[in-house]
Amino acid sequence: MRSVVFESFGVPERVLGLTERPRPVPGAGQALVRLVLSPIHNHDLMTVAGEYGVKPALPAVPGTEAVGVVEALGEGVSNLSVGQRVAGGGSQTWAEFYLVDAARMVPVPDSVSDETACQLISMPLSAKMILADLKIAAGDWIIQNAGNGMVSKLVSRFGAEQGINVISLVRRDETVAELEALGIANVVSTQGDGWQERVRTLTGGAPIIRALDSLGGDGPAQLLDVAADGAELVNFGAMTLRPLKISAAQLLFRGIRVRGFWGMKPNLAPEVIGRMFGEVVALAARGELVLPIEAVFGLDQIVEAVKASGEPGRKGKIALRP
Repeated sequence: MRSVVFESFGVPERVLGLTERPRPVPGAGQALVRLVLSPIHNHDLMTVAGEYGVKPALPAVPGTEAVGVVEALGEGVSNLSVGQRVAGGGSQTWAEFYLVDAARMVPVPDSVSDETACQLISMPLSAKMILADLKIAAGDWIIQNAGNGMVSKLVSRFGAEQGINVISLVRRDETVAELEALGIANVVSTQGDGWQERVRTLTGGAPIIRALDSLGGDGPAQLLDVAADGAELVNFGAMTLRPLKISAAQLLFRGIRVRGFWGMKPNLAPEVIGRMFGEVVALAARGELVLPIEAVFGLDQIVEAVKASGEPGRKGKIALRP
């Protein structure tokens, strides 16, 4: 079978290539899945670059999420059937066939498109897990940056459904109207001066007790400009690829607490995560959750696909097909 592979860590466009590899055979509890679509996530490219929290043994096949069709079942698998379209987290999905832990897969209803089905884990499930991890209640205020990112959009949406007040910071004025057109409230642009006062007007003086940073660099400093003393800053991304800049004064005199959130190791019970994933699938089945794909490339176009993934202004993920 054909598979994307990298033999050394480095710049993805330079180290990723296509090769022929043996088709894997499912072991006990596993299923062999034929690829339909697999998105390119930031953490996939960080893994290829050797900058993520997990470093696979080399040579390695990237890819952590996909939708596909069950081709074969390993011993003891009873929750799936050959021919079913399935989705869920996986590994080595940038290949014509890949192995999955069958217990982690769910059949995809016919009403859910391949484009949405291949993205149900890393973004919607992460947004639900983040909100649960923050341990906040209805009526509380939180603030996040990168408000036009898909995870941030979903945090806003799911937070509003739970009665949580979410303020989203964006870098450009025109993005405010774009998000408001999607029904996302409390969006503030940091492009000009005075944005901090606009945030305070939105809260009516209520304390902002949690701050979500997915940028790194100066991102935390902006969030803490308006967060309450004693607030907790939670980092779950590093889009700028720069270290977090937080002053000693913020930690010493304002009582700010800082920690990280990693979706691969959430501090949540498996049954809670399973329930959340079920909620996400149900939303997609009812047509209430649609996740766009900007463009689809073949596995043999991996370099072009990675370049497209890095283009600013995308309206959706870049995906790979066989």
